[in-house]
Formats: sequence, structure tokens, C-alpha cells
Amino acid sequence: MHKLLIATHNAGKIREYQTLLADLPLEVISLAEAGVDWDVEETGRTFTENAILKASTYARATDLWTWADDSGLEVDALNGAPGVYSARYAGSGASDRDRYLKLIRELQALGSVDRSARFRCVVAICLPNGETLTTEGAVEGRIIDAPRGSHGFGYDPVFLLPGEGVTMAELDQEAKNRISHRGQAARAAKVRLTALIEAINETG
Repeated sequence: MHKLLIATHNAGKIREYQTLLADLPLEVISLAEAGVDWDVEETGRTFTENAILKASTYARATDLWTWADDSGLEVDALNGAPGVYSARYAGSGASDRDRYLKLIRELQALGSVDRSARFRCVVAICLPNGETLTTEGAVEGRIIDAPRGSHGFGYDPVFLLPGEGVTMAELDQEAKNRISHRGQAARAAKVRLTALIEAINETG
């Protein structure tokens, strides 16, 4: 059984991926379990560049199959910000609450503007030999002024899903995995992983 390294220190993401990948013939491990206590600097200008950068760097360092994602929130009224800077939006050491409150303040300062936004995610899977595959997912919504819900993390409490009438943070894990940007990208990546495992098994 191959080990699959999930290239994040974010406990919330690790839990989501362990659930999503539970039925694959892989041992899913975290960076901590692999003995990795350092971060890859995310210098890419797109989600795809950052996801590949993280996956390839950790794959080479650990000699493990590595799954990395880069995801974030794009707000139309802010010209796509915070985008690739979503996790760093309120500065180093800021909490999730600090970040979404800053977002709300910036939108309120603009007055009556379109609050449309989307969560976007790119998953990159890299093998130690350099083989790389990527998948993407996105979900549309709008930003609200007051947080709602206690599930999820990041900007989930202020991201309203108009078709559902709830925020991402009001969804339980199963529902979130079904519709989220990360769930979409992960399911597509799972298909690619399954094909890769089958191909390797066939060649012995």
C-alpha cells in the first residue's frame, strides 16, 4: 500500500481529506506524521502554481506520493482578492475570524456593491519521479456581513450559498464535501489517483 502525504499543517484540511480519501487503497498521512515541520513558501501567482510547488517540493523531500492544494476566496468587488493571499489576508498570525472580519470591513467600506464571490481549489498530486497531475473545483456564493455556523474553517462562516440558504459553515461535513470547491477537486483527483494505482498494479 502506498503512502499519500497530505501537504498541509491545517488540521481542518487534513480531516476533510482523510474523510474524502478513506476508501482508497492508500495510507493517508499528514506532514507531522512524515516528520516534516517546515513550510514551502507559496510564491506562485495562481492556485495551480502554488499547489504544484508544494506537492513537488514535499514529494522530493520525503520520497512519498504527495497531495497538495491551494485554495482561496475570490471576491468580485475586490477584483478577485484575497485570492492566493486568502490565508495571509490579515497578516501573519491572524485567526480565521481576523481574516473574515477584515473582508467584511473592506466590503462595507465600498458601500452597496455586488457581494458575489467564489471559493476555488486546485489539487496537485506529485510523485517522487516528478509525475504531476492537477484537478480543479469552484463553488459560487456571496459574502454576508455577520458570520453564521460553527462548522468548517477559514471564510466559511461568511460565505453564503444562495441556492442552499446557508453558509458553508452551517453545512455538516458530508454536505460540505458534496458541494465544496475542495470536494469537487478532491473527487476529480481521486479518479486520477485510482487510475494511477490501477496502472501501477497492472505493470507490477
